[in-house]
Amino acid sequence: MVLQSSLRKDLAQSFVTTLVVLLTVVMTNMLIQTLGQASRGSINPSDVLLVMGFTALGYSATLLTLSLFLSVVSTLSRMYSDSEMVIWFCSGRSLFSFVGPIFRFAWPILAAIFFSALVVWPWSNQKIQDLKDRFESRSDVERVAPGKFQEFSGGKSVFFIDKENSGSLSGTNVFVSTTDGDLQTITTAQQGFVDNIKNERFLKLRNGQQVSLNTVTQETRITSFENYQLLIEEHAVAASGARANHTVASLDLVQKPDPSRMGEMFWRLGQGFCALNLVFLAVALAAVNPRAAKSYHLMKAILTFVIYYNMINFGQRWIAEGRMPLALLMIYLHGTAALIAGLWIMSRQTNWTLRLWLFRQRRVNA
Repeated sequence: MVLQSSLRKDLAQSFVTTLVVLLTVVMTNMLIQTLGQASRGSINPSDVLLVMGFTALGYSATLLTLSLFLSVVSTLSRMYSDSEMVIWFCSGRSLFSFVGPIFRFAWPILAAIFFSALVVWPWSNQKIQDLKDRFESRSDVERVAPGKFQEFSGGKSVFFIDKENSGSLSGTNVFVSTTDGDLQTITTAQQGFVDNIKNERFLKLRNGQQVSLNTVTQETRITSFENYQLLIEEHAVAASGARANHTVASLDLVQKPDPSRMGEMFWRLGQGFCALNLVFLAVALAAVNPRAAKSYHLMKAILTFVIYYNMINFGQRWIAEGRMPLALLMIYLHGTAALIAGLWIMSRQTNWTLRLWLFRQRRVNA
């Protein structure tokens, strides 16, 4: 009882601390990436916080897995370094007796990891994609920030507009510069607004002037107009199309299986089984030499996590390419990891390495 209470308290403190640190680092990185997407016009600047929140929820399975793994490794390693493990072993406890309390602490987190990978991951990706599609489906004039020059259509069009109000499809002091081959056109108008005609979107301008320049012949034409309409988007419909696999619900992946969807399903299931195996690997991996550097066990833990996680990504690619079925690769990868964890814990418990060394010494002396 004393072992369970003390171990659970140390694990909880280490888990919360590790999760907060990892979440801070990830959120900082996400902020930089999201602001970069907003500056490139991929997402609406007002949706930056929403995109960050959905992204953090999507990667919660990975964050929880790494936090749980590092918390178990750091807690047990500290107990080895402070000779607490020696005291527990001398009192009759074995290494296997730590597996039960650790698993009782970890099972709610493991359930949250499975739920996050199977449910939260596709839901958050779908929400992010909806925000991007909604922003992309808006017209060029609607996306232009007031008082700011902005490029569209790969730099072929440059807009400037003073909007009457945010979200409005009309504005004043419109400037449009377009390039079509050798013809460069600059159009200015006192007022402009967007109109949809037969699934095509037009920019209608009033009281303006247009200057056309042929960059080859240097021929210039100046035209004044009271009303002018400019086609800015053909077949203006909401951006939809086929959804990517990472936005498809897990139940839909199973109902309509194909290699690419099964690869995505392998990745989602792999998050949970990876977390489960890493808990048992942490029990064996935590045994350290007190004379070794304090960060040595953490380096080994991070290296183990990176290798395991990359194997899941490689497995997703192999299944998507049709090289191996999902069930077989699940058994090979996660079954092998579980076997290694069990044998490693048993070797720590029974000192197989020491006995093998003694057996070799006896043969040499004989």
